[in-house]
Amino acid sequence: MRSTVSSCGLQLAARVACLLLLTLAGAVSVSLPAKALIELDITQGNIEPLPIALPDFGASGSDPKLASDMIAVITADLKRSGLFKPLDPASFIQKNMDVNTTPRFGDWRTIGAQALVSGTVSKQADGRLRAEFRLWDVFASEQMLGQQFFTTPENWRRLAHIISDAIYERLTGEKGYFDTRIVFIDESGPKDKRVKKLAIMDQDGANVRYLTRGDDLVLTPRFSPTSQEITYMSYSGADPSVYLLNIETGQREIVGNFPGMTFAPRFSPDGQSVVMSLQQGGNANIFKMDLRSRQTTRLTNTAAIDTSPSYAPDGSKIVFESDRGGSQQLYVMDANGGNAQRISFGPGRYSTPVWSPRGDLIAFTKMHQGRFMIGVMKPDGKGERILTEGYHNEGPAWAPNGRVLVFFRDTPGANGGPQVWTVDLTGYNEQRVSTPAFGSDPSWSPLIN
Repeated sequence: MRSTVSSCGLQLAARVACLLLLTLAGAVSVSLPAKALIELDITQGNIEPLPIALPDFGASGSDPKLASDMIAVITADLKRSGLFKPLDPASFIQKNMDVNTTPRFGDWRTIGAQALVSGTVSKQADGRLRAEFRLWDVFASEQMLGQQFFTTPENWRRLAHIISDAIYERLTGEKGYFDTRIVFIDESGPKDKRVKKLAIMDQDGANVRYLTRGDDLVLTPRFSPTSQEITYMSYSGADPSVYLLNIETGQREIVGNFPGMTFAPRFSPDGQSVVMSLQQGGNANIFKMDLRSRQTTRLTNTAAIDTSPSYAPDGSKIVFESDRGGSQQLYVMDANGGNAQRISFGPGRYSTPVWSPRGDLIAFTKMHQGRFMIGVMKPDGKGERILTEGYHNEGPAWAPNGRVLVFFRDTPGANGGPQVWTVDLTGYNEQRVSTPAFGSDPSWSPLIN
């Protein structure tokens, strides 16, 4: 999609250098040089959103509604992150901005904007869509970023997400997560007879597409960290099978039939192997499978139930849950299966651990006194922090930048069911992701580009 990218902004020194440096005990801020004017203040884990003005893009030879729809998607992306406060367009003093004209910065300072985005969308002679935008520092009266993109008209929504990522990265110093997708289990029908389909959607809930028809039970989809490929379990008959599915090509292949497997495998950081739990008799152990040779290596050998393994991003360690100590707890071991150490010691039971792509945290589900909680802790077990709790929260998965988690929350009652939610590392910014029916067991893709 991105055939031309030009960055024409000034190289402003040390802009927004302290964003999103969260510790497990809270959040900390890092001092900026005195000349830096745009700053998102992170204190005590509570982020003060940055006021940003996002006027409608111009439409040169293009559909004005399309230009308006694009800025609406960008606005929604930035607002949902919890880091930005899009200003009400009714407050804008300068109207009908031209992307090639320097803004009247005084007008934008008057309404409290700290950052400003201007842009235009045009249709090229060859039918392609061209979008150009500029990001402005209002107080410094300077351009921070300028880019242009070309794509086909049907990809306008994805192009909006790419622009959101560019703005996010320039203002935070970290990669965004908007040009991504979430795979999940779509659940429809009566509570005692649910039809479960494998489905995929954009991270904001748009463009839902079904990957299976609902003929067979499907469970635990997991994205590869390196490609648009997923692994999942499917019950066709009595025994479960593990599949690999390429989202782009639709090619599906069976990894193997593993009677009694308790959880679908997760990919290794390089995407070349998977780690999984296989049930044998009354216990379950963790195995690694090379996806090229299909060779399987046993990593644990206990009389307990060892399950839900997840690699550290550097591939050196694996976190998993086990009842080897008498109750469900979290353990970290070397990637070859040795040196297992318990890391969870709080009250209650722990499950579904997932290592952050940044390597700094492990997310988990915690069950205590009838409540289900989503939390994070350091890889050594220190600094446990609960982000959200409720009747039934389960199954966290990380956004590719390691700052947001997606999970599912079940609601009680005869008409209740699971819904997909996100929460950031502050725990203050929870957002429901709308799905056509009920949705469970979400997993986040890497950036599509």
